[in-house]
Amino acid sequence: MGHGIRTCLLAADIAKQLGCPPHQVRHVQQVALLRFLGCTAEVSTLAGVVGGDDISFYRAMAPVLNGGRVETVRGIMGAVAPDLPGLQRLGAIARMIADTETDRLTISSHCEVAAMLAHRLGLAEPVLTALRHAYERWDGHGSPEGLAGDAVPLEIRICALARDVDLAIIAGDDPSRLLSGREKTYDPRVVSAFEQMSTTGPVANWAALISSEPEPVATIDDVDSALDVMADFADLKSPWTRGHSRRVADLASRAATAADLGFGGVERIRRSALVHDLGKVGVANGIWEKAGPLSLDEWERVRLHPYLTERILSRCVYLAPLAETASRHHEQPDGTGYHRRLDSAQLTSSDHILAAASAHVAMTSDRPHRPALSTGDAAMALETSVAEGAFDPAAVSHVLHALDQGTVLRASPKPAGLTDREVEVLRLITRERTNREIASELFISPKTVSRHIENIYTKIGVSTRAGAAVFAMENGLRI
Repeated sequence: MGHGIRTCLLAADIAKQLGCPPHQVRHVQQVALLRFLGCTAEVSTLAGVVGGDDISFYRAMAPVLNGGRVETVRGIMGAVAPDLPGLQRLGAIARMIADTETDRLTISSHCEVAAMLAHRLGLAEPVLTALRHAYERWDGHGSPEGLAGDAVPLEIRICALARDVDLAIIAGDDPSRLLSGREKTYDPRVVSAFEQMSTTGPVANWAALISSEPEPVATIDDVDSALDVMADFADLKSPWTRGHSRRVADLASRAATAADLGFGGVERIRRSALVHDLGKVGVANGIWEKAGPLSLDEWERVRLHPYLTERILSRCVYLAPLAETASRHHEQPDGTGYHRRLDSAQLTSSDHILAAASAHVAMTSDRPHRPALSTGDAAMALETSVAEGAFDPAAVSHVLHALDQGTVLRASPKPAGLTDREVEVLRLITRERTNREIASELFISPKTVSRHIENIYTKIGVSTRAGAAVFAMENGLRI
């Protein structure tokens, strides 16, 4: 906790020590904060390889990201599938060490998605370039392109060192020992700048982070676009939820209109819906994608996600007003919901509407444990749940009225000049279907699927399936 803030503060101090001009210090700060913006890309595939717990894997691998082969193998051995029986675990570890293709794909997807989302925030090209090369190293042993020396963006050279120094400090290690052991990993000039500083590592402090940005400070004029980015970032985590938050936002805002909540009320519920599932990123994919019943421990982790959403949004003064409604989408009128077990007396009309809209969208989407319900069957399920005290009757009525009115979201039928068949293929690769599975579903050959995917990538300007998924969500394609 606080790692991103501390890394940002330390990276900015190093940039200033190097004599970087104010605009480049700002770029360094933005890269430090957003370097892992693509972390939800391909995480479903990764979770499948490491035993389901991507959160624990990332935590264990973070300190060895820029280490040597021995450090990496040691990290993998400690992180992969810790709950599997001995021989199964050894097999999983061996597959992870040998599976360089998954590692390459994960990093490429991460970098591409980070740059795509940052572009939508309106950030400068040097920031986008750095994010496209987020895992490059001074010694040329990084990814995705193996850049070396000064070819690695300076922002990455600074942020990589700042991040590793912070990880060493919070682990109780001496940063100088880390740096001496990885003398070829980091830019010597960046190391020298850090060593000339008197700091032992900044304290995580939002006020200090905000005040450290050089004038004139950067601003985001289109807040709704930023919220769309946050929605897609969260929904990308699992192929089962891609596009979920945008669909909930559309349905909830139309239901709020039917409820006569006024322009301000409609806007607030739409914005709350876009960010209501941010906390899902903090729960392991093995739980979200489990086909069978969840254990008690797994349910407790699920119940954490609205709490995490609330904590994330409450950090920002502008987003704090969205935190309450966004974090209450699993509360129930009878007080048996989560995470605060609020009842009707404590919940607002907006809270009730968002809960009903989110439930309906989830019901009408495929999930690992069940196929999607039809719109009519989902409506019946909502009405049944009203009688059981799970949803507010007025809210369900407004949601069903909004469904009767149809959707106001109209995606381009052929974005980027895609053909109808290419749109079909795009939807399926967004859901992480294999080429063989796509071929079977569309009654075409795997070779034809590969050709379609090549054409899609060329037309939409991406090189990974995760990038294609982001494009699909941006363009409102029903996934």
